[in-house]
This record gives sequence, structure tokens and C-alpha cells, in this order.
Amino acid sequence: MNYDKLSSNPVSTLLQLVGAKWKLLIVKELLVKELRFVELKKKLGCTSKVLAACLKEMEDDGLVVREAYEGIPPKVEYYLTDIGYTLRPVIESMQKWGKEYKRLRKLMDKYGEKEE
Repeated sequence: MNYDKLSSNPVSTLLQLVGAKWKLLIVKELLVKELRFVELKKKLGCTSKVLAACLKEMEDDGLVVREAYEGIPPKVEYYLTDIGYTLRPVIESMQKWGKEYKRLRKLMDKYGEKEE
């Protein structure tokens, strides 16, 4: 990404870098452990084309490292950089919010509250 084009708004900057659904899910998975391409694809359920594009962009942005190992078959693993790991509290906050939202919606449905 051309850093001259990053927004001056910090929230917009975050969204520019990882706002795509798949990128956030990639970060979530790589926070647990490094993964091979096929493992990531299986966990996420996205297409190879989308995953490859996201990983390439994230690598260019300094969030992910692609490490290739020689051998037959060749082995490639992805892991987060130090900058990528700084997204941990963001992901944790999103997980917490998502759980709370589901809990509140369930209560609203149970007690018949309607949004206006």
C-alpha cells in the first residue's frame, strides 16, 4: 500500500489495512499459530485467489511474513510480524463485542423488544 494514501483518521487507516473480512479472519487465525496456505484456506473457507491476494497485500503492508522452505513438496508458512501481532487487542475486542451482541439480541428476542 502506498502510505501517502493512508487516511489521517486512525480508524480509516485500520480499515484500509485490514478492513476486508478475510484479512481480519487471517489475523485471527495467525494469532494462534503460523499456518500453511492450505490450512488457512481450509479454516477460512475462502477461495485460493482471494486468500492469495489478501496474504500478498498483508505481506506488502508488513503484517504477515511468507516463509518458504525447500523440499519436496515445497512448504510455505505464513505468520504475523511484530506489527501484525499488535492487532491482537483489536481482534479480542471484536470477539468480545460479537459475543455480547449475540447475547443482547437473544435477550431482545426472548423478551420481545423491537428496534425502532
